[in-house]
Amino acid sequence: MNPNETNPTSRRDFIKTAGGVAVASTLTGMSVPAVHASGSDMIQVALVGCGGRGTGAAHQALSTKSGPIKLVAMADVFLDRLNSSYQGLNQEKGTQMEVPEDRRFIGFDAYQKAMDCLKPGDIAIFATPPAFRWVHFQYAIEKRLNVFMEKPVTVDGPGSRKMLKLAEEATAKNLKVGVGLMCRHFQPLQELHDRISNGEIGDIIAMRGYRMHGPVASFRSTPKPANISDMEYQIRRFHSFLWASGGNFSDFYIHIIDHLSWMKNAWPIKAQALGGRHYRQDAEGTPFIDQNFDTYAVEYTFADGTKFFFDGRCMDGAQGIYSSYVHGTKGMAIADPGGDFGAPTSIFKGQLANRANLLWESKDTRNPYQNEWDELVLAIRNNKPYNEVKRGVEASVVTSMGRMAAHTGQETTFEMMLNSTHEFAPGLDKLTKDSPAPLQPDAKGRYPVPQPGIVTKTEY
Repeated sequence: MNPNETNPTSRRDFIKTAGGVAVASTLTGMSVPAVHASGSDMIQVALVGCGGRGTGAAHQALSTKSGPIKLVAMADVFLDRLNSSYQGLNQEKGTQMEVPEDRRFIGFDAYQKAMDCLKPGDIAIFATPPAFRWVHFQYAIEKRLNVFMEKPVTVDGPGSRKMLKLAEEATAKNLKVGVGLMCRHFQPLQELHDRISNGEIGDIIAMRGYRMHGPVASFRSTPKPANISDMEYQIRRFHSFLWASGGNFSDFYIHIIDHLSWMKNAWPIKAQALGGRHYRQDAEGTPFIDQNFDTYAVEYTFADGTKFFFDGRCMDGAQGIYSSYVHGTKGMAIADPGGDFGAPTSIFKGQLANRANLLWESKDTRNPYQNEWDELVLAIRNNKPYNEVKRGVEASVVTSMGRMAAHTGQETTFEMMLNSTHEFAPGLDKLTKDSPAPLQPDAKGRYPVPQPGIVTKTEY
């Protein structure tokens, strides 16, 4: 981050520009010819990133009911992940699978080969570590492909600014782009948002979010084994490395940060935070070499002074809490009683969430993962404006802002995060299997970790 940068993007300019993109999207949808799979109602899909979330996204794409759709190409860096994904999808959706071996691509250029199998108007799914999002999106725009990309969409300032420009290019080409912030497509949260916006709990005075559970996914990592390169290890264990994923903070916590900001109809403008590494080795004494903190506590502040408190923790044996709340002058709401999109959402009189105070609770529990795909594909088939990238960047920047505040021990603003010049992994568009890893270990196989109060201008 460079406090002397001469032409920073302000949050006001950012939101103004984003609003312009939304307007342009509407106008473009009326004036630019439809971009469809040429000569057919059939939509073809390529999956780039064959882990669990990518496999799930492909399954949901093939479960849409608005017209014919099939998977025709797959790409990953790791053969075992591609094979596992293919086998699972083929078992469940075999009649919609047309992915022979010569359209299953492995390597750092596999994303290009998979998208080369598509026609303009088809769909590319991006479910790789988010560091690669701008690289893949850039190629999809060149190929005039519609896109579904998983969250987060950025992990640092330079990547966020690149994605904003690419979002404008996608809109100019009338491409449809979905972002995997599925809470926005969950009917109980949609109805709660409308009720809060209509004043049913009064003015919002505070919000709280919690995601606290044991270590999951690749939150922690021990030193790299000898039979894999640093690059491959960091991609395979991407939750452990800030360049690849924004760490567990960005990947695990973005949903709560996004949906509570949505309830407020605003994004926080600054954050201060605490965090720490409590455990440095496993029970056998093997050191943990990841970059994550075990605990995070962030105080987000909105422009009107309202506070949003977020707590995250990955520890075995500690109390688990995974929920979110909105407090108003007339009452309070449970936005999420458990998980990324728990139900029911509910509203209570006063500040005690008990049955005696219950005023309303939601009924609909349709799957938001499927909802977001149904809406994207309908927008493609009906040539309706649809581009969620700007909002995805906003949510990613706000999430990164809280992470950076914890990692530096300094108050961090939206502008500081967006305009940060610390690019975690430069040159990802030129990456090959022989490239050096963006993060280099020391002689003991350890990677740099955040040091709040010592390293204050960058996160490590």
